[in-house]
Amino acid sequence: MIYELLYPLRRFEFLGFLNVVRYVPFRIIAATITAMLISFFLSPWFIRELQKKQIGQIVREDGPETHKIKAGTPTMGGAMILLSVLVPTALWCDLSNVFVWGTTAVTVGYGVIGFLDDYLKIKARNSKGVPGRYKLLGQFVIAGAILTYAFCVESQVPADWWEIRTHLALPFVAFAKHPVVLPLWVYIPFAVVTVVAMSNAVNLTDGLDGLAIGPVIFNAGTYLIWSYLAGATLGIANVAQKLVVAKYLDIPAIAGLGELSIYCGAVVGAGLGFLWYNTYPAQVFMGDVGSLALGGGLGMCAVFTKNELLSIILGGIFFVEAVSVIAQVASFRLLGKRVFLMAPIHHHYEKKGWPEPKIIVRFWILSILLALVTLSSLKLR
Repeated sequence: MIYELLYPLRRFEFLGFLNVVRYVPFRIIAATITAMLISFFLSPWFIRELQKKQIGQIVREDGPETHKIKAGTPTMGGAMILLSVLVPTALWCDLSNVFVWGTTAVTVGYGVIGFLDDYLKIKARNSKGVPGRYKLLGQFVIAGAILTYAFCVESQVPADWWEIRTHLALPFVAFAKHPVVLPLWVYIPFAVVTVVAMSNAVNLTDGLDGLAIGPVIFNAGTYLIWSYLAGATLGIANVAQKLVVAKYLDIPAIAGLGELSIYCGAVVGAGLGFLWYNTYPAQVFMGDVGSLALGGGLGMCAVFTKNELLSIILGGIFFVEAVSVIAQVASFRLLGKRVFLMAPIHHHYEKKGWPEPKIIVRFWILSILLALVTLSSLKLR
């Protein structure tokens, strides 16, 4: 909105400084700061409103005993995160960009599903919420509709994206030399599963104070760098030479993808502002309204930057958390035995006696390491 309103005014001599608005790095910084300020300064008011309305956390009956004291802590703080992400995105992004509105639409849609889940948990005073099959159905429908449009309506996407839209990049392998090209009817379901899986993996990780938002920040920061490099132009006028950065690094070169880095900056800023109140001991929890939405947004970033497979490494914490639940359920149903003391895996370490802050910080450290490994793939090919 600010971009669309202010940039045309640069034509007036005394407003020539507004030319800076055209540059993606400036808008990334602006969106990050805007999101952080919104999240940081509005969260205290939001927490008080949640307390007044008695919107408190419902603790699992089979959960660790140390979690009993968390019952009643304000939840649904993810709604504040979404506001802090969506407002800067609307202010600083080119809203006609398919990558921006597609990712934002999934974020909002998954946020609505998460809101309904949180609302039913609070209303019924139990941890059940929306039945899993209905949540999954809603997630598949939303991601499927948006991705089908992005992959099938040629007039709405950049030409270079259209050419590589069904290409699959292999981690640590040169994209131009060894792309895996899938049929469209195979790739779209694969992309949808990627988004849904990431959303639910983040949701499963959100079980300790600040445990999920830390890796979300590191993942979003990594996608910020990746999407900016994929769409970087370096101000070169010759259209044929605009994407030299991506070509030099041998990553998918996609015009306009740099706008997605502004969304990622907003996620980083909103996450940092929220973490101030969500860090141990948490004053507020994000709830499903936050975890499902942020996970869906990260999944869309993985698809649009062509990092579907690399996202397994980058989101390794989310991946392990999800696999631990799958392994626990499968083992118990097939063999009658549990692999872990409790799933997701962060509860396993709690049962082993690890203090909650130790688990959180160690998972953050691992997430930072995985982000660095992911970024190293820009050159290690």
